[in-house]
Amino acid sequence: MALKIGDNLPEFSLYNQSNELILSTSFKNRFLVIFFYPKDDTPGCTKEVCSFRDSYSELKNIGAEIIGISSDSITNHQKFAKNFYVNYNLLSDYKKKVRKLFGVPKSFFGLLPGRVTYIFDPNRKLLKIINLQFDINSHTTISKKIIKEYKISE
Repeated sequence: MALKIGDNLPEFSLYNQSNELILSTSFKNRFLVIFFYPKDDTPGCTKEVCSFRDSYSELKNIGAEIIGISSDSITNHQKFAKNFYVNYNLLSDYKKKVRKLFGVPKSFFGLLPGRVTYIFDPNRKLLKIINLQFDINSHTTISKKIIKEYKISE
């Protein structure tokens, strides 16, 4: 079942590119931007991952943490993160359990894993779902905008 606005952050644990176990429960009192992407080292996915990398400092400064998730192996994530200087966690969901937990839809006529971004508030409630398959840079731009607007309205 797909997540809906207002839902709680699901509990999960996955390994990152440094082979460290990352728990969703460890992100408290911060905004959390979790984006699912199809595959390391593909043009669109590289562009998206690098867009979040380039905005990482700004997102950190407004109280957010970023997590990228794909079904690539830890080894692939290690190479990918090193080649593109990724400065946040890339998690390996090789069994696609977390993708299913979030209810990430497939794209391109059901042939490819979906590209979806989820933004959670500091209380771990889902604020926004960004499901723009081919407007890759918008995921980062919208994430920053939503968090800034939320902070102003508090």
